[in-house]
Amino acid sequence: MAGEFAAAVEDGLRLSKRINFGKDRAVAPPRAMTAMEKTAHSYLPSAPMLYAVIENPAVVDNPDVPSYQPHVHGRCDPPALIPLQMNSISVAAECYLDTAFVTVTGSWRVHCVMGSRSCDCRIAIPMGEQGSILGLEVEVPGKHYHTELVAVDDKKETAKFEDGYYLNPNIFTLEIPEIDGGTNLLVTIRWSQKLLYHDGQFTLNIPFSFPEYVTPAAKKISKKEKIELNVNYGPGTEILCRTSSHPLKEVRRLAGNLSFLYESEVLNWSIHDFGFTYSVSSSQIYGGVLLQSPLALENDNKKTFCCYLFPGNKQTKKVFRKEVVFVVDISGSMRGKPLEDTKSVLLIALSKLDSQDLFSIIAFNGETFVFSSSLELAREEAIESAIQWINTNFVADGGTNISNPLNQAIEMLSNTNKAVPIIFLITDGSVEDERRICDIMKSHPTRGRRISPRIYTLGIGSFCNHYFLRMLSILSGGFYDAAYDADSIEARVEGLFARTSSIILADIAIDFESLDLQDFEVYPPQIPDLSLEGPLVLSGRYSGEFPESLEARGILADMNNFSLHLKAQEAKEIPLSKVLAKQQIEILTAEAWFTKNKKLEEKIARASVQHGIVSEYTNMAFIGTEETKGTTEPSKVNKKTGDPKLQKAIIMLRNLGLGFGDLTATAENTPPGSTSKPEAAEMFVQAASNCCKMVCDKCCCMCCIQMCSKINDQCAVVMTQLLGSLACLGCLACCELCCSKQQG
Repeated sequence: MAGEFAAAVEDGLRLSKRINFGKDRAVAPPRAMTAMEKTAHSYLPSAPMLYAVIENPAVVDNPDVPSYQPHVHGRCDPPALIPLQMNSISVAAECYLDTAFVTVTGSWRVHCVMGSRSCDCRIAIPMGEQGSILGLEVEVPGKHYHTELVAVDDKKETAKFEDGYYLNPNIFTLEIPEIDGGTNLLVTIRWSQKLLYHDGQFTLNIPFSFPEYVTPAAKKISKKEKIELNVNYGPGTEILCRTSSHPLKEVRRLAGNLSFLYESEVLNWSIHDFGFTYSVSSSQIYGGVLLQSPLALENDNKKTFCCYLFPGNKQTKKVFRKEVVFVVDISGSMRGKPLEDTKSVLLIALSKLDSQDLFSIIAFNGETFVFSSSLELAREEAIESAIQWINTNFVADGGTNISNPLNQAIEMLSNTNKAVPIIFLITDGSVEDERRICDIMKSHPTRGRRISPRIYTLGIGSFCNHYFLRMLSILSGGFYDAAYDADSIEARVEGLFARTSSIILADIAIDFESLDLQDFEVYPPQIPDLSLEGPLVLSGRYSGEFPESLEARGILADMNNFSLHLKAQEAKEIPLSKVLAKQQIEILTAEAWFTKNKKLEEKIARASVQHGIVSEYTNMAFIGTEETKGTTEPSKVNKKTGDPKLQKAIIMLRNLGLGFGDLTATAENTPPGSTSKPEAAEMFVQAASNCCKMVCDKCCCMCCIQMCSKINDQCAVVMTQLLGSLACLGCLACCELCCSKQQG
């Protein structure tokens, strides 16, 4: 899908050469890239962008000053995408705990379509780490569009429309219908993303790199870029700024709250993403509790709380010794890049094991293949033997059976006392007995072990059940991550393994049961370990009076006990329920899948609509309103004010949830990222379309005119006679076919 989008943009840039901007154009027309440049550059957006969707190339022209254009036959199939020119751009980012909320406001102009014609416009929104779209608003003269989440069975649903989707895990796209040539669009985009955490520092990365061809084609007039940044961790914390990609000016500094501003008149748009790195000053493990009363618009009258633990920035902390069993899916669907990338990063992970760590490897499809029935010390000889074993046994083939290898992995980790036992599960498929597997893991005895096994899960693609994998990690106190496309497998596996390799506090306990609170909820119910690779955030709701402090207890890597008092304070300037909503919805969805609880599904849908967080039980609607000025119809006039009534159109977009796996695709070993196979007729049409496209790419109207002008009269006569003869033969064949059918 991303490849098709990039190809459409490349076609659009070729098509935009038809536009004549006169002598005052300050920006050179888009040029074709060389083969070497294409390998290092993609036509996918590196910042929020709008595109004109061009089906009829004849409409492409300067809307202000029409120019002579050679006539174009045919249509663009698939439609070409011409990047629109951008007039202004501003970003506002708010950082709370481990989450950032980003709002981008920009103005674009349909500079490439005749003033008397219209086209659809497609918006593409690249987002940062684990980005999730929250909302979109578009304003054009006489029209207004916005997105809204509605429950799946809501009566507002009036139509189905297969639009509104992710090109890749972090690029959301949506089409805006019927925008006139020369129109300016004011677009406001909102999304949330996770902050990266490494070496005691938080990093915010926002896509903010614009290609040269979005610069307005005019004289060298200045353009305005604006970035606003607010970092808030509440009173009692000290925030230290480290690095910034753009020259930010500090405009406010309070205890635990910093604000910055960058505003500049520029000749060319930013060619660098916005990056900002900061730390919350503390060398030791620290934490606290934030409290917030329910907001007036919230459906739930319970109060919200958040317990957080940060590992601190002292990197000399001792980490736990590991006992890890890698459980890797080698079914037929992993063939090719998924398995090769998994092998590559697994070899890197083995090389990073400490010599005192213990490990084993289990590969599974319909059968189970074990490197060693007992854990091996991660010495050089064992690592070399494991590498040879991987190269021999990691052959993609067969079905998927997760239960047997998980049980074997748990048996291997049955005698752990002074290390963190970890099962590292990687799969791209779904199985029928997922709930039974969760039941077994939930009730599995610890056999007197001080530290019970954690299951770290990584789901690849969209055919595995990500909520099953999340539930496994929740029940065991592990961690879950996902690689939604093959290109991200190495990075996600490497990040997940880094988390397992840097655990500094395990078996964390907070005695919530002793609190005198009613209607108490906490997410996740099993507290994960604290790692140097990220903070630990627990959230929940309650009724009653929360105590002034809580005690968090755990075990350090030297097996000594650890305790920390967490002071409770009101989060006055932090939208706590909004910050925690995504985590709660994801955990509740896993629980709703596991328990088949319909009331819980309804609760998730309400929270999703309230906070604008996409869920499995809501759909996104794209709602457009249009002024009907000058109407004389009574039904379209507001009786109280006499103003024209706004016409409203509701378009239901496709569900943006992950789904609950695909057993059929898993059984058929469909590779991650694949779609259903096209029928024979569709394949023929696609092949013909590609053939015609290749011809059209080589032959433009001017080329045909120049070629025909060089043909002499005799050659023209011969060509005319030849084509006429072929036409007659075609007619004779058609008549013969029709007559034979009538006689039969």
